Amino acid sequence: MKYARVHLPVAPKCNIQCKYCNRLYDCVNESRPGITSAVLSPYQALAYLRKIQEKIPNISTIGIAGPGDAFAEPEKTLEVIKLVKNEFPDKIFCLSTNGLEVARYVEDLKKYDVTHVTLTINSFETETLTKIYNWARFNKRVYRGKVAAELILEQQSLALDALKTAGIKVKVNTIVIPSINDHEVDLIAREVAERGAITMNCIPLIPAKGSEMENYHPPSHQIMRELKDDIAKYITPMTHCARCRADAAGLVGNDENSAKKMVQECAVMPVTNDQNKPYVAVASHEGILINRHLGETSDFFIYREKGTEYQLVEKRSAPGKGEGDLRWIKLSKTLSDCRYILVNGVGAKPVEILERSGIGVVEMSGLIQDGLDAVYKGEKLKAVIKTAPFKCGDGCSGNGMGCG
Repeated sequence: MKYARVHLPVAPKCNIQCKYCNRLYDCVNESRPGITSAVLSPYQALAYLRKIQEKIPNISTIGIAGPGDAFAEPEKTLEVIKLVKNEFPDKIFCLSTNGLEVARYVEDLKKYDVTHVTLTINSFETETLTKIYNWARFNKRVYRGKVAAELILEQQSLALDALKTAGIKVKVNTIVIPSINDHEVDLIAREVAERGAITMNCIPLIPAKGSEMENYHPPSHQIMRELKDDIAKYITPMTHCARCRADAAGLVGNDENSAKKMVQECAVMPVTNDQNKPYVAVASHEGILINRHLGETSDFFIYREKGTEYQLVEKRSAPGKGEGDLRWIKLSKTLSDCRYILVNGVGAKPVEILERSGIGVVEMSGLIQDGLDAVYKGEKLKAVIKTAPFKCGDGCSGNGMGCG
């Protein structure tokens, strides 16, 4: 295969909870959808793309495949597409999604010349879908059971029709789950073909550890061969899927090993290119170590780069506790001239609010000097703390529901 592809891991959230899914962001030795070595902001993704292009000059396709869903945060996804297409207009841009939120953004995709969209469609039967999904979040509401299944079917059908009308090519992924939907695969193929999909990829279940289906058995190779023969009556089956990571890069089946490290390096770059943010805020007890949780920090050490050294500019007070999300909105204003916050622990919600304001959050332990070297000079972090996306860490004194 002559042409390579790269996935940009910029979509950490998901709007549907699949029972077969367990997204682990920091597992570099596992290859399956839903995992990545780091999550990038739009600007970090562009910087990563520049770097990986130097390593893999034959990249022809750029995509977004998670680790969550591309349209759980549609504004972020569209910003990535806009940045990439402005700088790399000759590249094919594609993305993967469950289809729940796509229909309303099809015109935007067409405007930015997105030519391929992959939809994951696992059934057209509501009873089957209740066995596959726990919930769906749509228009800021969470739906469960049969109502969620009906919503998913409705929105996926709208997405298929809208994408076809817009002239965007649609590939359909179907996760084959024995005793759940394996007997429906040919019916799915017929339906999506009639609605304009051009190819279909039957993917055997991966019993992900920690998921509700971790003890299920995947379909055999023989069953998968037979299913592909069956769907060929209706639609062209895809035969070369490697079940790629959300940060995959290189040829399909032969990924570039250095890509994961490059993603990690770019994840500690500035989240924007705003030159009006010269400072870095540090959560520290004594001004030597990064050793305070964001939620427990009453004031920040503010540093700036000066020549080859770092200058402590001031100590700046943080907003008081007890205001929920408003506290982090206030903090983003207090630290509006800072490109980064270095903390020893942090919850998912403040990270989301701060990064939306253009302030990157690095969760780590160790010397302040090392953290400043990382964000100002691109040095490798020696003690990054890896935490689950909705967990503050072992030292967190909170209740797991976010900092406040």
